Amino acid sequence: MENNLPDNNLMQLTGKVNPLRAVPYALQQIFSMFVTNLVPILTIAAICNLSDEMVMVLTQNAMVISGIATLIQCTPIWKFGSGLPLYMGSSFTFMMVLKSIGAKYGFNSVVGTVIVGGFLEGILGLTAKYWKKMIEPIVSATVVTGIGLSLLSTATRSFGGGYAEDFGALYNLAAGTATILTCVLWDIFIKGRYKQLSILAGLFVGYIVSLLLGIVVFPDFSMVKIFSLPRVLPVRPEFRFDAILSIFIIHIVSATETMGDVSALTSGTLRRDATSEEFTGALTVDGFGSMLGGIMGVPPVTTYSENVGVTIMTKVVNRTVARVGAIILIICGMFPPIGYFVRTIPNPVIGGVLLVVIGQIVVSGFQMVAEAGFSTRNKLIASLSLAIGVGFTTSSEAGIWKDMPPLVESIFSQNVVAVIFTISFLLNLILPKDME
Repeated sequence: MENNLPDNNLMQLTGKVNPLRAVPYALQQIFSMFVTNLVPILTIAAICNLSDEMVMVLTQNAMVISGIATLIQCTPIWKFGSGLPLYMGSSFTFMMVLKSIGAKYGFNSVVGTVIVGGFLEGILGLTAKYWKKMIEPIVSATVVTGIGLSLLSTATRSFGGGYAEDFGALYNLAAGTATILTCVLWDIFIKGRYKQLSILAGLFVGYIVSLLLGIVVFPDFSMVKIFSLPRVLPVRPEFRFDAILSIFIIHIVSATETMGDVSALTSGTLRRDATSEEFTGALTVDGFGSMLGGIMGVPPVTTYSENVGVTIMTKVVNRTVARVGAIILIICGMFPPIGYFVRTIPNPVIGGVLLVVIGQIVVSGFQMVAEAGFSTRNKLIASLSLAIGVGFTTSSEAGIWKDMPPLVESIFSQNVVAVIFTISFLLNLILPKDME
């Protein structure tokens, strides 16, 4: 019977866990974010017309940087790292501005912009204790809710099959539904130490169903090297002031998302508020990790909300699990065939997992709003911010920004979190403290 008991150390930040026992828990985190981590670089590569060889180098670098940043994040060095199991990966928040820079100036300018922008956010992180007090609990709670809501469309798109002609096909929906049902049924019926592996179980069953349905596509492995070291500075960086200014503004938005992820993680798993040191450590890795990513030619990295959702759902908050996950990412980057195999996980399976875990982020945001209190002032801040944020960034209504300055449009028109943060932050400054 002892072997069936849950391992409480897995649910403790610093509990002693055998690294081998941590592997399956780390794998379900990696599978939840692996494909998403590669999409930004593949998109930018297409805009910049990069060669297949360069794309292979950059995808490899993206995995290695993700692993290094995750390892530093959960193993603090001075002010670098929060000490929390935050998984790092290439950020979608920067997609619009980097696509614009790539189309206008080319990939060399993308690399230079990411390097400088990351450095500036790193400095912003080191000074977090001076401005963090301006982000009150209701603002953080609203941002966390917004992060969850902003990811729902991504999850739905993946669930339906991604950006392909067969989006919404019944076989895609069947694979995604099998994934969700497995996660739910596993959570209901499995007891003891394996209960926290519902995401991994869902991925496994979803993959088997996808194989039976014939929607798993295997790449040509014949051209892939068995082992390859990452390449530093794959292109010569170029620096342009207007590009650096635009990306720094996005880094401020990204910093807000990271603070929301930190708040959601500590609130949803450790049942406490995040400390100033944790915010500082998370933001410095966000910034200087992005700078390191730029040196390797990949987009800025940031904390992954999807993985925060997995952690909140499973309550596996142990640092050892995150460290093992980081090492797996680095190994995947150095052994390209592993990465290529993981990329065969179909979109519907990833979407099924995302729908399960992203809901956890939304609910965590609701919980944080409740903890902040339902005063008239707080309800107005949260409701108006969410209404404008979601309403003004819906794809069918994004034209509402068309007469705004190009920089404003590029920042806000497709970024729910940026709008929600801006509105909630301004309302928190403007509204009187006592509105009852």
